Amino acid sequence: MKIISNPLRLLVLLLTVMAFASASAQKIIATKTVIDVGKTGYRMPVTAVFEFRNKSLKRLKIDDVRPDCNCTKIDFPQEEIGMGEHFRISMTYDASQLGHFDKQAAIISNGSKKPIYIRMKGIVLADWQDFSNTYPIEIGDLRLDRNILEFDDVYKGFIQVQELYIYNNGTRAYEPNLMHLPEYLTAAMSPQRLPPGRAGKMTVTLNSDKLHDYGLTQTSVYLGSMPGDKVRPENEISCSAVLLPAVSELTAEQREYAPHLRLSSDNISFAFGKKSKQKAVIELTNTGRTPLNISSLQMFTGGLTIQLTKRRLAPGESSKLKVTGFREQLMQTRVRPRILMICNDPDRPKVTIEVKSE
Repeated sequence: MKIISNPLRLLVLLLTVMAFASASAQKIIATKTVIDVGKTGYRMPVTAVFEFRNKSLKRLKIDDVRPDCNCTKIDFPQEEIGMGEHFRISMTYDASQLGHFDKQAAIISNGSKKPIYIRMKGIVLADWQDFSNTYPIEIGDLRLDRNILEFDDVYKGFIQVQELYIYNNGTRAYEPNLMHLPEYLTAAMSPQRLPPGRAGKMTVTLNSDKLHDYGLTQTSVYLGSMPGDKVRPENEISCSAVLLPAVSELTAEQREYAPHLRLSSDNISFAFGKKSKQKAVIELTNTGRTPLNISSLQMFTGGLTIQLTKRRLAPGESSKLKVTGFREQLMQTRVRPRILMICNDPDRPKVTIEVKSE
């Protein structure tokens, strides 16, 4: 048997053993053990979902999850959980009593000698209304009808307006405002101060004269609940604008000799199955009597790569648009995937190709 005589080496060894023992003891890792579900209505059940990970070196078995009262129902994995796997446990409170509630449950498993406790809390109100359908987007205590602004078919020299409807789901008054506005956007909130339980309207105006390029311009703005709020990813509102040349009237003779774009399809559907990427081809043909120029070719989202073999087509000439879709990126995007083309076809200056994936 080899004896460690160096005191420093002995100390390092002891610390390593203690660290390993501590890590081994922490076998179930929780993202959160306490969740505030906020407001709900009388007899309108509300659910909290707790995220966990099995960090032990063996399979985990949840034997039981015991709530502190019959008013709470639990859903937990019945099968064994492998090493390193993530799992969820949900608590649903029946909201059968008015006022604040604070419920807990004990997780009994082979991953811990003592129970692990989870808690959900919130408040049940008699006159509470569910606005999750009308205002599905939640940003702090504010709820929005949407978090995407799309200014389509904006002609040079014109003004276009979009509206965001905002509901104050909190217990204090807020002053909703949009931060990081580019020079071509302005915003005004009405009313400026939004009391609890009230809805208001954010009017966002686009000045097309301040857009520099034809085609697609994209940016992000951020909703603050009060002036001076910090910019955070969860407050993001995506904005896009499609700028088209000013409208000009054509004579019958000019229209007869104008270029005209024909597509073999104006949509793409990717059926990925188990594949991580798929390809598609759309053929473009100039059916007019003068050259067709495609001045802009852009994408509204990531998850796509595009290649056009020719951008200038003589009368009767064709070109191929080659599109590759990537499953993981397309599944994660919150903006509708599309491809945008701007051309000199007077009847169709903007072409949008919809992209769907399964």
